[in-house]
Amino acid sequence: MFQIRYAEEEDKGYWYTLDRHLPEAEFYRKVVEKRGYILLEDGKPIGVLRYNLFWDNTPFLNLIFIEFTHHKKGYGRLAMDLWESEMADLGYKVCMTSTMVNEESQHFYRKIGYKDCGCLVLDIPGFEQPMEMFLIKAL
Repeated sequence: MFQIRYAEEEDKGYWYTLDRHLPEAEFYRKVVEKRGYILLEDGKPIGVLRYNLFWDNTPFLNLIFIEFTHHKKGYGRLAMDLWESEMADLGYKVCMTSTMVNEESQHFYRKIGYKDCGCLVLDIPGFEQPMEMFLIKAL
């Protein structure tokens, strides 16, 4: 059975097995602000989800990461449905996310109703990376 719950301080060890990009202070902020979630299958952690507010008024999904052995079971869609529902309950009208153009996740986001809405090119010496594309969805 799939479940999703807010991340707690005790989840830190598990969190960092999947998400090594989040500074430690931000992890604790996610816990306090309830902007980090643990995804579970039969009570066992299988993934994480975190978000911030873009422009301080639009939920922006920074990361959803599900362990590879649990892919293709519909858990990503379920987690997104629950997160989007919570954002709608909080009064938000749209939500956003982004992905690099060379990542497969763009197809997942489009499949669940997200629309392309722009891109960002980081052409900074030593920080080159593929174009970042932004997607948006009405709630």
